[in-house]
Amino acid sequence: MNKPIYVQEYKAVVEVLNQYIEGCQLASGSIMKPAFSEQATIFGIGADGKLSGGAIQGLFDAIDSDFRASPEARSVIASIDIAGTAASARIDSNDVSGFCFTDFFNLLKVEGKWTVVSKIYHTHVMP
Repeated sequence: MNKPIYVQEYKAVVEVLNQYIEGCQLASGSIMKPAFSEQATIFGIGADGKLSGGAIQGLFDAIDSDFRASPEARSVIASIDIAGTAASARIDSNDVSGFCFTDFFNLLKVEGKWTVVSKIYHTHVMP
């Protein structure tokens, strides 16, 4: 692995993930949308304990309609793992419209650009 290339790739993945983080803070699906492939998916476990999700457009719609801007939200990119044109990442977020999430992302470098192809998440129970 060529280390200077890895650093460049790492920074490029961080830029993509920061679009998601900013979209969460501003409750704007349009800000986070460029981070995702049009074919991306999102899945999690609903309050009923069942699998919930599907096409990524559902995330953008939910952010735009059900979330509020959360300038107090705090997120950290807890991990990034890159192997060639594939990467995975974890983001932990607090106070996104009153929720706390752990998000796991899978990314691919498509035509020279990193893009999220899938997101799974866990919503933490608030005390």
